[in-house]
Amino acid sequence: MNDLPVWAVRLRHERRSRKWSPKYVARQLIDAASGRIRAHMPTHESLARMVRTWEAGKHRPSEPYPQLLAQIFGVTEEELFADPPNATDSGEAPEGTLSWKAPDGDNDMERRRLLQIAAASAGIGILGVSGEPVRQLLDLSLSHDFRSGEEWEMSCDDHLHALRTRPPAQVVADLVIDLHLLRRQMETSSPAEVTGLQRVLAALSAVHGNALTRMGDHGAAVRWWHTARHAADASGDREVRLLVRGEEAGTGLYGQRTPETVLRLVRNAERIAGGPSVDLLTTQAKALSMLGKHEEARETLNALVDLAAKGATGDSIGFWKENQIYFAESWVHASAGDEDKAATARENVLRLTGDYQYGANIMLHEALCTVVRGGIDEGVRRAATVIDALSPAYRSRYILETGQMLLRAVPHDQQNRPTIGEFREVLAIEAAT
Repeated sequence: MNDLPVWAVRLRHERRSRKWSPKYVARQLIDAASGRIRAHMPTHESLARMVRTWEAGKHRPSEPYPQLLAQIFGVTEEELFADPPNATDSGEAPEGTLSWKAPDGDNDMERRRLLQIAAASAGIGILGVSGEPVRQLLDLSLSHDFRSGEEWEMSCDDHLHALRTRPPAQVVADLVIDLHLLRRQMETSSPAEVTGLQRVLAALSAVHGNALTRMGDHGAAVRWWHTARHAADASGDREVRLLVRGEEAGTGLYGQRTPETVLRLVRNAERIAGGPSVDLLTTQAKALSMLGKHEEARETLNALVDLAAKGATGDSIGFWKENQIYFAESWVHASAGDEDKAATARENVLRLTGDYQYGANIMLHEALCTVVRGGIDEGVRRAATVIDALSPAYRSRYILETGQMLLRAVPHDQQNRPTIGEFREVLAIEAAT
């Protein structure tokens, strides 16, 4: 991976943080120009291609574009195109700038690693979300002593809490920092210590895979699930091995994998568990529901409730919670059009969790149930209202894919209804941004 120029990273960040497409940037540039400058500008399509080449770092924008770019992004030209500050003769950065000095003397290698992580993180918006440059956060993390096992467990708890309460882009950005620190700690730890840290790596990788799925970056998410499985197996911890595989299967339902593949992942995990578990049964019930096997899905729910009644719980790390039983019930009963049972499950979810994604999705389940029962226009309008009420940063793929479930429930001969076309367009626009 080649390092991008800092100005290219900044251009891409400014655009993505506003959820603008290159074409929209091109239109803004044309609108910002005036007189002779606008008359000599290329076509809209050509200018959009130029925006892409700038962000790829192929060449720096020439006049008059630096000034126009700064104008449409609401920053100064110096802020947008300033080069990183040079170190002083003492090896320290000027006051008010970032220090690029890496610890332990491995300056060149660490600087390159930090630049790569900074470029990747800036692309997902950490510069705007975190409130300070990612390089400063990384420098801060790298300057601290390594963490104890208890501190790493607390870090896992923090990232899980973030996953349930914050935009997924922020979760990913924060995880990048801790994953980099964990890698460095593993490189200098004893074999016995590394085994324990593998458990932490598996858990953090699972959170990362989940967050990337919520962002719709399925290719990267699948690769992180591979890393999580490898780390879990290396730890030798059976609970963590099951946790990772259960989470991977569950996130697969949100546009990442087919329901058939998800069921295969569940069966593979059951072989490690020696039978069904509450986590795996919730995923199995939802996958069966997506395949239209409503009776089998209800039977799986019954098995889930029976197992939970016997005292079976999920993992001790904190991924699985009781509300997931009721969420699975809401999913299955709404898909089957069972309004009363879906409503009861929905109330239980709201009673037990403040997770914004669960809150939005169970309301989408209600809209889905309405569609299944024949109220197509009413259900679609309800769904559109739920999504519109969310801030754009919180409209994750978990939520948009639940909206897709609603579309799939509309009979084929009703797919051309105006309300369906409008809702399909809303989902497509959100997915694209």
